[in-house]
Amino acid sequence: MNNYKKYFAITCLFLALGCTKKFEAEPLERITGDLIFDPADKNADYAKQFLNGTYLLLPDWYNRIDGTFLDAGTDDAVPSRIGTQADFYRTGRISSSTLPDDVWRRNYLGIRKANLFLSKIDVVPTTDLLKTQFKAEARFLRAYFYFELVKRWGGVPLIGDKVYTIDDDINIPRNSLDECYAYIVGELDAIKTLLLPYAVSDGDWGRANLGAALALKSRVLLYAASPLSNPTNNTQKWVLAAQAAADVKALGYTLVTDWIANFNATKNTEFIFIKENALNTSIEVNNGPIGYLQGVGLTSPSQNLVDAFLMLDGKAISDPGSIYNPNNPYANRDPRLTATIMHNGKNWLGRPVETFDGGQDKPGGNRTQTRTGYYLRKFMGKFETSTSYANQGHHVILLRYAEILLNHAEALNESGGAVADIVNNLVLIRKRAGITAGANNLYGLSLTLTKDQLRTIIQNERRIEFAFEEHRTWDLRRWKLAEVELNKPIRGVQIVKTGTAFTYNYFNVVNAAFDASKMYWYPIPQAEMLANNRMVQNPGWSN
Repeated sequence: MNNYKKYFAITCLFLALGCTKKFEAEPLERITGDLIFDPADKNADYAKQFLNGTYLLLPDWYNRIDGTFLDAGTDDAVPSRIGTQADFYRTGRISSSTLPDDVWRRNYLGIRKANLFLSKIDVVPTTDLLKTQFKAEARFLRAYFYFELVKRWGGVPLIGDKVYTIDDDINIPRNSLDECYAYIVGELDAIKTLLLPYAVSDGDWGRANLGAALALKSRVLLYAASPLSNPTNNTQKWVLAAQAAADVKALGYTLVTDWIANFNATKNTEFIFIKENALNTSIEVNNGPIGYLQGVGLTSPSQNLVDAFLMLDGKAISDPGSIYNPNNPYANRDPRLTATIMHNGKNWLGRPVETFDGGQDKPGGNRTQTRTGYYLRKFMGKFETSTSYANQGHHVILLRYAEILLNHAEALNESGGAVADIVNNLVLIRKRAGITAGANNLYGLSLTLTKDQLRTIIQNERRIEFAFEEHRTWDLRRWKLAEVELNKPIRGVQIVKTGTAFTYNYFNVVNAAFDASKMYWYPIPQAEMLANNRMVQNPGWSN
């Protein structure tokens, strides 16, 4: 009976933590101290459950911004429904009280849970080795949560190991951006060898490990070296970012060969750190073309993104030597195009997609449908010849090896690294994508490219490789290019079918407006400004 009561209380606690927006500090902490961190729990089962619950606060992807992707607030897509919150990024409706991507409270809840775990775990009579590993995992999660805050808001309050109670003074000033970067990197350096090794067993897959710590450090240092955070272009910051990426490369990760299947896998040689989800068909149903039995089509990729995809030989469609055919615009293209975007004529569920005017997937009328002439295909299973959807793995791939290769290429280029080393990283990405090798075996690249040319290539490679993986929003900001790219119209295509022929007419779907005086950083949420009288709002945003 006592065990039953304990399990019941713990279940109630986890439900409370999962369903409330913040801790009710004193009552829940008493329950936590008495039951979760139990001196009689020799296997640390309850403590491990609490730590596992902290992992659940890691980022989500997919249709999380009012039914569509965060990328639908960039130049890569628009929401298919007009007036959703993703459009706020283009219409200037973002404010301290209206923020579609407000994850401030979620990440500070994660930090609080990590600190609570660190403050209590020593009372649990498990092995020192397991305690050391669990503490390192909690610190890794805390570092991840801090980075999620920093990339949105810049410098934020660092609270160390403190677990605040209802009686504590929570008026805490913001730390500087550099202090936050240094804290995150310092934490990752301190715990990297205390975590599980990078080659994690199936039973421990999804837990923080050496590879995850080094990969997160690579990302953090890349952001710290980029123009938004490094306005004086301190080259040493790029050197540190290059070394951090090289450290991950030395571990032994490799790219998988099947780019499409990669996004439905649970574990492979490319994944470094993921957040697992139950198998489902949510991506297919929410984003698939509307002319099928299942398909809501909530995300409309842009012509801007389509044009960014290369030709099969690695040339841009605008290259003077390109074989691009405007009358057959999807032929001989980078295979990642049709693996990312549903275009007119692409086979899906046993028939060609019809996004021409009056087609099954663009019928007109009041029904929600593509606004650009395209639907999302990425992350979906291989249903080209199927008759219906089946459950797929739609895990959140938080860190993968392709990012490390492009991090390395970018940091080497900006720090004056050898062109051959930079190109070698890009070759691995393009070769896996299916770009043809060419006579020089460099997949459309050259060893005579300049630093500026390589920068443009690397930035575009990140755009197409990581489309809809929540990189574009932050890449444009850290490069200080948002004021250019996010002030261009979002374009689409109108396709007219005459007999068996198609005519392609390109048009502006919606205009965009990015205010460089304030929009590189999010506004601090109004609730935080009211709760903390020492909080300083980001420039340009009213309180």
